Amino acid sequence: MEATKRLPVWFKQRVKSNYEMGRVLSVLDELKLNTVCESACCPNRSYCYSQGTATFMILGDTCTRGCRFCAVRKGKPQPVDDEEPERISLAVRKLGLKYVVITSVTRDDLADGGAEQFAKVVREVRKLTPAVAIELLVPDFQGGGELLKIVLGVHPDVIGHNLETVPRLYPYVRPEAVYERSIKLLMHVKLGNSSILTKSGLMLGLGETKSEVEEVMCGLHSVSCDILTLGQYLQPSEEHLPVVEYISPEQFQQYRMIASNYGFKAVASSPLVRSSYNAEEIFNELADCKEIR
Repeated sequence: MEATKRLPVWFKQRVKSNYEMGRVLSVLDELKLNTVCESACCPNRSYCYSQGTATFMILGDTCTRGCRFCAVRKGKPQPVDDEEPERISLAVRKLGLKYVVITSVTRDDLADGGAEQFAKVVREVRKLTPAVAIELLVPDFQGGGELLKIVLGVHPDVIGHNLETVPRLYPYVRPEAVYERSIKLLMHVKLGNSSILTKSGLMLGLGETKSEVEEVMCGLHSVSCDILTLGQYLQPSEEHLPVVEYISPEQFQQYRMIASNYGFKAVASSPLVRSSYNAEEIFNELADCKEIR
């Protein structure tokens, strides 16, 4: 695939440091917490910090998988930190968050894939901040339905699991993942608890075609996925997959319209969209529209 390197003008952001940004960074440093914002080199991290929020990443900072698009460190992970759930709950309270997004590295080395740590974090957060809404962005647990039940058992408000790309590109982009397995995870969330909102996202610009993107939309709709996010893939380093195409904002809007026609409850589609970007706003809009039952 031929790569394109010049970054289009629509990616330019000017975010000034402010009190909120400093406060977030201070809390993260004090409590020794990882964020996907930093680990994945998210282009929106300064913006999110300036809004007083961040996406927590549990189970360490080292992933057991080698997805070729992701900047998160790969290798042998650290032991599970038993104090991490309490520290995250303290961070949520210190930051005054009303909506919190929690994700993780993939931990194929653990018998439960990290499911119990997700559950512990949710319980600890609600212990200190009972009214907070919680979104979990989970790995596939290698298809372990019983492991997913551990997460369902703590009743998060949203469970997200990103497909990331179209099925044809899985061997090239994320060789250790299985598209069908990820679709089934989202289906089993709804079968296990239909009141939990489900969410998934795609990175565009890796060489997918419009028809392939629509096929994924159709697949997600068939398992009653509620929220879809579409954003532009950006190459974290020369060691990662190159960008094949920069999708224009107009094309992203076309995809948004197509996705809306499929019946998703909410669609976020633009170059800088990431799965947790403005997640609270999307959740609140659905609540205001009485889409959350």
